[in-house]
Amino acid sequence: MATATVPVYRWRLAPDGLATRRQLRTLGLRPGGQAVAAQVERPRRRRGPLVAYLYRIDRARPVRPMTARRAAALAKANAARRWCPTCRRDAGYVIPASLGMCSPCAYPEPDQHV
Repeated sequence: MATATVPVYRWRLAPDGLATRRQLRTLGLRPGGQAVAAQVERPRRRRGPLVAYLYRIDRARPVRPMTARRAAALAKANAARRWCPTCRRDAGYVIPASLGMCSPCAYPEPDQHV
């Protein structure tokens, strides 16, 4: 069984008609289930190259419109990321996954004895 390979282009040398997911999004498009058409590689020192997948613009579909139910679900998910599991309060910002709790709980003030 032969495996299909995608063309690989150097950074900024991809042909017209191809775009990354972010580039599609700025055009109001999404990949829409199509397979990766190519990839672009940006070389880095002392590490492997950065890779971005490219999709065909002519096969891309329009972004689905935001409905009231989708907006409500997104707001609920973002609100859940603001609640601290330790003190059970709204932190007012998205709690970092590295801490797993709000800053006051992660770094409590030392007791001040006079």
